[in-house]
Amino acid sequence: MTRSQTIADDLPNLWLLSDERNDGALEQAIARLPRGSGFVFRHYHLTLTDRRTRFASLLPLLRAGSHWAIASTTPEIALGWGADGVYGAAAEQPRAEAKWIATAHDAEEISAANHVAVDAVMLSPVFPTRSHPDAKVLGTDGFHRLARASACPVIALGGMNAERAKQLNWPRWAAIDGLS
Repeated sequence: MTRSQTIADDLPNLWLLSDERNDGALEQAIARLPRGSGFVFRHYHLTLTDRRTRFASLLPLLRAGSHWAIASTTPEIALGWGADGVYGAAAEQPRAEAKWIATAHDAEEISAANHVAVDAVMLSPVFPTRSHPDAKVLGTDGFHRLARASACPVIALGGMNAERAKQLNWPRWAAIDGLS
């Protein structure tokens, strides 16, 4: 079994993303996640030093729940923080040994993710979202069209919650507000 197959088999179905809006409720949100879920630490509003400190405060909770701890930063920084991997655009980083969840919003970014063989793609925005209120949404058909073009597992993001995941008929999804 290859590294990619092993990661795809273990890839969580449910993902919580962090940002400034849900920072105060993260401990409770992490505690509610099903065992073995995924967590993407973004917290772009903090300095790098403060981001590291906040990530370190959450890491024991993530480990206790057997959650994937993914940080939106460089592979070197993420691994130095004790993260399992990185989150970001495929065009922004060289391939690393860390798990890599790429961001994608269109066919070009799916192609870039395929080219560097990321472990999974977070495809967004599927539905209207508070994070990007003016963004053009993919909708159900657009999401499925792009997901079919991906060589790796796809995680739906953007306006997602349990009801929308059922509407989309997609097993893997991520949210900020929908899980906070």
